[in-house]
Amino acid sequence: MKVIRTPQATCRAAIWRCDITPPVGIYHRMWGAALHDRATGVHRPLEATLLWLEPAAATAGEPQILLALDHCILDSQELRNIRRSIMTATKVQSENILVTMSHTHGAGWMSRSRSELPGGELLGPYLDRLAKQMADLACEAQDRVASATIVFGTGRCNLAAHRDYFDVERGRYVCGFSPTGCADDTLMLARISDASGANIATIVNYACHPTTLAWDNTLISPDWVGAMREVIERTEGGLCLFLQGASGDLGPREGFVGDPAVADRNGRQVGHAALSALAGLPPAGTEYCYTGPVNSGTAIGTWRHEPLSDEILRRQALWHWEELLVELPYRHDLPTREQTISEREHWLAAEAEARAAGDESRIRDCRAQVEQRTRQLTRLNNLVPGRACPLVLQLGILGDAVWVFVPGELYQVFQITLRKRFAPRPVLVTTLTNDWQPGYIPPASTYGYEIYQEVIAATSPGSLESLIETICRRLTILLNPLDAC
Repeated sequence: MKVIRTPQATCRAAIWRCDITPPVGIYHRMWGAALHDRATGVHRPLEATLLWLEPAAATAGEPQILLALDHCILDSQELRNIRRSIMTATKVQSENILVTMSHTHGAGWMSRSRSELPGGELLGPYLDRLAKQMADLACEAQDRVASATIVFGTGRCNLAAHRDYFDVERGRYVCGFSPTGCADDTLMLARISDASGANIATIVNYACHPTTLAWDNTLISPDWVGAMREVIERTEGGLCLFLQGASGDLGPREGFVGDPAVADRNGRQVGHAALSALAGLPPAGTEYCYTGPVNSGTAIGTWRHEPLSDEILRRQALWHWEELLVELPYRHDLPTREQTISEREHWLAAEAEARAAGDESRIRDCRAQVEQRTRQLTRLNNLVPGRACPLVLQLGILGDAVWVFVPGELYQVFQITLRKRFAPRPVLVTTLTNDWQPGYIPPASTYGYEIYQEVIAATSPGSLESLIETICRRLTILLNPLDAC
């Protein structure tokens, strides 16, 4: 091998950011075990980062807008409101607007359904303002679009750990650090530079639940993602855009705590791992070529970065984006609304009894059970009627890279399989895009063990495997002609 070619893409791009931190005092409770309702302060600001992408040639396709929000989940209607607001302001079609979540559990539960709870009166005004902010953010990026080159790379970080732990003493699975479980440590990275070679953006695509902070935390926080961005931006310049990977069964080794310092430490770990890989990326528009021996006492083989040929540069301007609809069957044993309401009323009564008795431990347990049923009702009410869930995802080919954006929360096997099948192409997998529904989509092998993600999953066993195959077949059709060139 005399040439090492790093995956790249050429396009037009711009990135912009704004602060979307909710007001202190807003409804914040995200965890069933939490005893607080209102946010008492801010650990780090929540941010919205918008990446505007266009093909290198104006006639090659429509713009794509990628908006990353520091939120856990937003209701389907809120996401539609944001996309509609951006579409009205920019004239970019809704199907080309991708809104994804960092999935930080420290942001709080931003749902109008919580408006009657303490701090809930602030939710509606905040969400209305958020939709308007995102339209303004998109317009700011639209005005700054210019020629850009993207260089893709891969790193490793062991923050993410498997989180299906079997508690032998109690004979059950719990959601927490599993020391013997396998965890995908892949960091997918992209450096976006302008025509002068200056870095304007860094993309970090990593799979790890931002669940460092849990029920004891009362602060608004982006969790580990905030410190990660800070580390990268301080060294690389530009803005850092985080894309949450398939982390359904992955979370930080040290998590579920109340100390923000732990979240910052976790974020620095990811940030420094990313910087290590970014440092090894070549200059944009080049390949690393063997240039022959130099006699210096012995024959020294020399390499240097050479400009890419016009033919390769044309390939790196490839631009194709499309929606793909996949129908996943619902599981046959989904709980009914009536059953869920009855169970919720039972636990509400139990909570009242615990409060009367001053039993804080029992109060915490009952509140968790109530919260679980409340969320279950929300899921049931938001599922599309019928026998199958229509999952709308987005596939993109941008130069040498494949981009996959999918709703819901998927297990790591999803991204591992796609990357293995389409190697050496970089495959960026982003979940929680344009909707949280249908929630978790676990592999068939996890069903029947009462693992949390499987218990609340709406789709039937085999859905994840079917989704993987459908995407792989479509990508094969799209990529085979390109690989034959």
